[in-house]
Amino acid sequence: MAGEGKIPATVITGFLGAGKTSTIRHLLSNANGRRIALIINEFGDLGVDGEILKGCGIEGCEDEDVLELANGCICCTVADDFLPTMKVLLDRSEPPEHIIIETSGLALPKPLVRAFNWPEVRTRVTVDGVIALIDGPAVVEGLFASDPQAVQARREADAQLDHESPLEELFEEQLGAADMVVLNKADLMTEEELGQARTIVAAELRPGVRMVGAAHGAVDPEVLLGLSAAAESDLDSRPSHHDDVDGDHDHDDFYSFSVELPPIDSPEAFLARLLPVIERHAILRVKGFAEVAGKEMRLVTQAVGRRIQHHYDRPWREDEPRRGRLVVIGENGLDEAAVRAALTA
Repeated sequence: MAGEGKIPATVITGFLGAGKTSTIRHLLSNANGRRIALIINEFGDLGVDGEILKGCGIEGCEDEDVLELANGCICCTVADDFLPTMKVLLDRSEPPEHIIIETSGLALPKPLVRAFNWPEVRTRVTVDGVIALIDGPAVVEGLFASDPQAVQARREADAQLDHESPLEELFEEQLGAADMVVLNKADLMTEEELGQARTIVAAELRPGVRMVGAAHGAVDPEVLLGLSAAAESDLDSRPSHHDDVDGDHDHDDFYSFSVELPPIDSPEAFLARLLPVIERHAILRVKGFAEVAGKEMRLVTQAVGRRIQHHYDRPWREDEPRRGRLVVIGENGLDEAAVRAALTA
């Protein structure tokens, strides 16, 4: 159980585009006055998730309660970035009642959980739970395995199977650390596909870990918060491929860069240009903002594989430059020059 008097912290993990930011927005919208602080970590040099959450207009969500750790991976920069940020929150005259940490979509959860045993925080904070967000349609489409059924059959035949796919390994790491799983985007799947996704995910879970379905990350805070898992005291039960390297890992399998965009004439025309670029270069994730000519609102664009979403989130502020920028994330070897040329044409 969580330590008496400790501030609970919830770690929200999940692959790129699984719906972590949407889940956090829903939690904030239904916080019922609870003081919640956010730590947002992103892979890449553009803090898109933090920008979406800052100025979100949700009562009780102030800009100073959103702390960003950009251009890095929280699981690799625990001592340099995460612990000092936690200390800033804990030393406030009025500390938060709950801390939510959104990890990068490429982060390993277990090294972060292990950091809660450091002397600086262990007497003051406990990991209430690790929540793994799963993109249900991406699982069914085989993003995390070239042939999920075949891989599962091989797993059952050989428990010592070496995993060649970096995406599959990351998928397993995040699920193996979870205290609860949110199978997101259930509204985009048929009943048969939902059953397939549940079967694939369940094969990676520890005994007793619950799985809930959701659309747009809308899960009741009473379900996600208050798990009292004290995960930092339960590390041995959480399997990891990286236990033998003291929590460190690299991201040589993935590559990220940002592209500054000129103003676009229409969202539809831009998305029509974006889709073939994603397909041609096997891009995993695109997220960012665009300026639409003649519009006062900022256009948010996000893509996971071939699925692209966009919406106007807020007016451009007078103190910010009106310019579009996208973060592009793919596997190592992504042709940055070609992607840049195609997106800025």
